[in-house]
Amino acid sequence: MRIKRVELREIHLSLLHPFETSYGRTTERHIILVRVEDADGGEGWGECVADESPYYSEEWTESAWAVMQRFLAPLLMAAPFGSAAAVDGLFAHVKGNRMAKAALETACWDLEARSRNVPLWQLLGGTRAEIASGVSIGLQPTVAGLLDRVRGELASGYQRVKIKIKPGHDLELVRAVRTEFPDVPLMVDANSAYRLHDAPLLQQLDEFGLMMIEQPLAHDDIAQHALLQRQLATPICLDESIRSSDDARLAIDLGACRIINIKLGRVGGHVESRRIEQLCRDKGIAVWCGGMLEAGIGRAHNIALSTLPGFTLPGDVSASARYWDEDIIDPPVTVTSRGTIEPPSRPGIGFAVKRERIEKLTSRREVIES
Repeated sequence: MRIKRVELREIHLSLLHPFETSYGRTTERHIILVRVEDADGGEGWGECVADESPYYSEEWTESAWAVMQRFLAPLLMAAPFGSAAAVDGLFAHVKGNRMAKAALETACWDLEARSRNVPLWQLLGGTRAEIASGVSIGLQPTVAGLLDRVRGELASGYQRVKIKIKPGHDLELVRAVRTEFPDVPLMVDANSAYRLHDAPLLQQLDEFGLMMIEQPLAHDDIAQHALLQRQLATPICLDESIRSSDDARLAIDLGACRIINIKLGRVGGHVESRRIEQLCRDKGIAVWCGGMLEAGIGRAHNIALSTLPGFTLPGDVSASARYWDEDIIDPPVTVTSRGTIEPPSRPGIGFAVKRERIEKLTSRREVIES
């Protein structure tokens, strides 16, 4: 492969409903889209999942744009490379910045799949003809409002419900949902809002039969999660703490979690995601694909990743219509009445990119050429 052009675009997309976590409230996403073009005119698309502010991780929209423009794009175009799987190695000398790396790396995977005329999910080694879909529901202004949201998502067929919690907004919410929906597969996501001294409170969640508690402690912690897991019957799922397969191996060896959420952007792309998936499969640790309020291109990459055999739990990959009045891909992502998503059969990410829509949403654009 020889990349001759990298195009960066920032688009602004308003969410249909505000999404609130312990990190804050999001009403509009500022998303960097990446388009790579090879010497033969082929193209591939990626999406950077970095937030508008450095609250979920150190990366944010501005830092990701700068590192792609100044460092990663020139590295990508410096010389030919054998396949998209080699991009991870090309970026090795740049420390961190995994979300920026993933945007370019995933675009190269899309390009390669298109050039080979195969669906991306098959090129990655996916085996699932459909993936199980769950939903993530942000903090709601009232308990009644939360119950209404859960009721609506279950009516749409989703197989699992995740609700956000934070100190002062936890036991009451979980108890209300579990009372109303005693049999629904239910999990909670704390987004690092608690500390180890909150263990007695978190132990009270054991009575609700939750699938998991996601990332209860600090975003970069593994050791204290191991101490907490020994005190809980409910499995801990690590999200923010797992940035690489080395992190995943350490967490498993220490007993810090029983489940891992794999996010493409958080770990740097498809290659590292596959390493973590394989490691967890070998160790008997369940994984699932988390969401970052992606638009259609990022969502399409998540669908492809979720077809790998280790993804045995419903992920956060849900329908476009839950987030946007109009997505940037055609057709939009839809969920079957069974609560599943069928990966597309067309080459690459399998969805057409809506260029005119992207053009209207674009707030800035830059082209880097070799």
